[in-house]
Amino acid sequence: MKKWLLIATVLFSLLIVLTVIGANMDQFPNWLKRLYDFPGGDKTGHFLLFGILGFLLDRSALALFPKRNPACLILAVSLLLSILIGLEEWSQSLFPARTMSFTDLLASYAGVLVFAILAYRTEH
Repeated sequence: MKKWLLIATVLFSLLIVLTVIGANMDQFPNWLKRLYDFPGGDKTGHFLLFGILGFLLDRSALALFPKRNPACLILAVSLLLSILIGLEEWSQSLFPARTMSFTDLLASYAGVLVFAILAYRTEH
């Protein structure tokens, strides 16, 4: 299972990176735009995408380092991911097609937090 978890984590991370690059270049695919086309869709997307990414990273870290304290490991992964999310949200101010948003950032952080708790609870 560890192998499939790691593959899923890498593929999902790649999806996030490609989505960010596409949005920065104002080349967001229409099918993806339609997924967000409802009130609060953008915030829901931030919550789910970064929450799922955090969950996969947390579970992968737990699988790779089984002897480490799970709570400390999940906290470290979540803090690192939160820093990267914050930098990505800030970087949007550098692109004319993007808008930096504090509420998007909060939705992303909420996803990381909720899914980190889920990752911890599925470990025990």
